[in-house]
Formats: sequence, structure tokens, C-alpha cells
Amino acid sequence: MTTVERDLPTDEAHDLLELVRDIARQRLVPQVDDYEDKGTFPREVFTEIGRAGLLSLPYPEEFGGGAQPYTVYLQVLEELSAAWGAVGLGASVHTLSCYPVAQFGSDAQRERWLPGMLSGEQLGAYCLSEPTSGSDAAALRTRAVLSADGATYDVTGTKAWITHGGVADFYNLMVRTADTGPHGISCLLADADTPGLSAAPPERKMGYRSSQTAQILLDGATVDSGRRIGEEGQGFTIALSALDSGRLGIAACAVGIAQAALESAVAYAKERQQFGQRIIDFQGLSFMLADMATQVAAARELYLAAARRRDAGQSFSVQAAMAKLFATDTCMKVTTDAVQVLGGAGYVRDFPVERWFREAKVLQIVEGTNQVQRLVIGRHLAKH
Repeated sequence: MTTVERDLPTDEAHDLLELVRDIARQRLVPQVDDYEDKGTFPREVFTEIGRAGLLSLPYPEEFGGGAQPYTVYLQVLEELSAAWGAVGLGASVHTLSCYPVAQFGSDAQRERWLPGMLSGEQLGAYCLSEPTSGSDAAALRTRAVLSADGATYDVTGTKAWITHGGVADFYNLMVRTADTGPHGISCLLADADTPGLSAAPPERKMGYRSSQTAQILLDGATVDSGRRIGEEGQGFTIALSALDSGRLGIAACAVGIAQAALESAVAYAKERQQFGQRIIDFQGLSFMLADMATQVAAARELYLAAARRRDAGQSFSVQAAMAKLFATDTCMKVTTDAVQVLGGAGYVRDFPVERWFREAKVLQIVEGTNQVQRLVIGRHLAKH
């Protein structure tokens, strides 16, 4: 929940943002500290925002989606993240998890599975990383062997750092079906109750404690061959395409957290008195806040510019990498400075800035580390 003035394309989009702010103010902000302290996954919160239509926004109405442009969807993520980081991140991951079926599935697959995914009652997970393949995703080892009759895949391996691992209803599994590097990777859609699929105990994280992250263990998991999304060997293409959109989601989440930290720092600086005046009236501190505000505004415009390209059907891979890189680095810098503005108060849990500081760090890592984003941008520059 922020005080940002939005430039929205329609009255419907304006009403949507107002709904999100109402939910944030009335339902999310009052609960976040309790869930974060306990490290409890708020499944009922996701059901609530799902029923409000917030887990299906950029997908077609014919399948139960909201048919909203990405520029609007990302601003919803920003508002959710400002109120409760784990909810904003979870909405982004769920949207990412629906992407393979929506974009690469057959007509029959979309008709069969997408309405359930977009109903608001289900939650998805996206399984690409493994213990030995993170940034080098093409080196993944989880293997899927097709049965002699071609009816099922036998899947064995371990997926790591899976958001919603153990609480999701469906999993997108990037698996190896041939020993041909990135060309030997395929995408399978598995239900949570798939025989042989289980979750390890949740990771004990520095931040986003109410967002469950766990390894997914595949011990001879049996997946129907009709659940392969796209052709065999198309999985890595699907994964990279999905990540382009997912990186924009992470950028929006980062801007939401940075905006919340900025507003908290400004409010504190207006109230805190030292040497007979408000600390915001000291030039050194006011300049720090000015830089924070400028960086947050720039990050927002960068992700919106990339989203406009996506909405227009233009290439946006490099722009998504730039937005993710700049927005998450900005989030880390702004939350660090917010802690500094609050001084000792910023280091204790009585104020939320320490939580935002802890949450900011992982956003520089997920959906491709910021070093990988620089690699993507640098390679583009070398080619053009």
C-alpha cells in the first residue's frame, strides 16, 4: 500500500488498483508481522486475493483471467509487495507458473488446465534450479525417461529453491529428456499429488519467512506424457521465455518494497527531532532521501517501459534484464539507506524497515542473479 499516483489506461484499471490498496490496508498490513515472525505460509491469504482476481490478471478472459496489460499487472504486484513482500512475490511466482501452459500449451491443454490455474483456488510453482545448476540452468540433471509405450515419464532428480515448494497445487518441471545440453530439456506439468513427488523441509531464510521455499524431490515420479508442455527439447526455450516476464515481476516487487521503505523513512524523518529541528531539514539527510526517491521513480519507469514493449508484442528480454537489475539494486540501496535514516530504530523489529532490508537482498538473486542480468545486457551490446 503506497501513496504513488498511478498513470492507468482505463477506469477499470483504476478501480482495480483501488481494490488492491483496500485489500492491502485492511487485510495484508495487519497480518504481515505475525506471519513473518512465525514463518507461517499464508495460504488463506492467497485464496482471498485469488478470489479477488489478483492471481490471473495478465491472462485471457476466456480461461478465467483478468485480461489486464502487463503495465497494470505489475503495478498490482508493486502494491502487494509494499504491503506484504511474500504475497507480492507469491503472486508473481504463480503468474510465472501459469505461463508455460498459457504460452506454449496446446489448445486442449489450455482448455483443460488453465481455468483451474487461474481460478484463484490453485497455486503454482516453477521448478528450474537444482542444487548443482543455478545460474547455469542448462546444466540441470533431473531426468525424465519416457516409458516404452510412450504413456508416461519416469522423473528422478531434485529441484532447489522452489517458491511454494510443498504448498503448491501444480509444478512446472524442467527436466532432461536427452543428453544434448539446453536442447535436451523438456517441460512437464505435474500435480502436487503426483506419485514420487515430495517436498523437503522448508529452507530457513533470512527474509520472506512467510514465503515457503523448499527442494522438490522426484523419486521415480510418474508424469503422464500428455502433461509435456511443448515439444521434447523445447523446455529451455520455455524456461527462458518465462523468465523474461518473471523478471519484470521481480522488478515490480522490488519497487514496491523500496517505495514502502522510502515512505517510512520520510515519515520518520519528519517526526524525529534532533538539535532542535526535524532531521529531514538537515541537508545531508534530505539529499539522501532525494536520491532514494529518484532511484525508486526511475526503477518504476524502467519496468513500465519494458512492460509496454511486452504489451505491444515487441522484444523485451534485454529491457526486462535491465529493469530487474536496476530495480533490485535500487531496492537494496534504498532499504539500506532507510535503516540508516531511522538509525537505531531501523535496526529493531519495532519498525518494518529491517524486514524490507532483509527481503531486498534475495531479489538480487532470484529469477537470475544480477550478475546474470549484466551478462544478458553485455551480450546484447556486443551483438548490436
